[in-house]
Amino acid sequence: MNPTYKAILISSFVLSFALGSVGCEQEGPAERVGQSIDRTAEKAGDKMEEAKEAASEKAEEAGAYIDDAAITAKIKADFLADPMLKAFQIGVTTTDGVVTLSGEVDSQASIDRSQTIAGGVENVQSVRNELLVKAPE
Repeated sequence: MNPTYKAILISSFVLSFALGSVGCEQEGPAERVGQSIDRTAEKAGDKMEEAKEAASEKAEEAGAYIDDAAITAKIKADFLADPMLKAFQIGVTTTDGVVTLSGEVDSQASIDRSQTIAGGVENVQSVRNELLVKAPE
């Protein structure tokens, strides 16, 4: 083999190897786009997880609100059905299962009866009784 030809062949081989190595180390447009897509997908996944958690919390809050409204409605219905109580004298509010009774009633017996009825309703955690006996006129 001719020495010049041999030198050209070796130089070509070294040059090809060097260019190939440099080309492997550099990112091309396709790799950069792929990485950008990966980052965007990861961010979207994080945002979806945050949205899922927020929706779950709101659903729990809505469920608690509905439970509280159902408790209040049940207590008011029970008050209406009780001949001893004048249901329109008694205000009922429920927050997180805690029932607050307010207003003025005719007797201590009405206060005690309303306390018993409210406390007996399902899902009631406690009863705050702020009822007062009306002063005689």
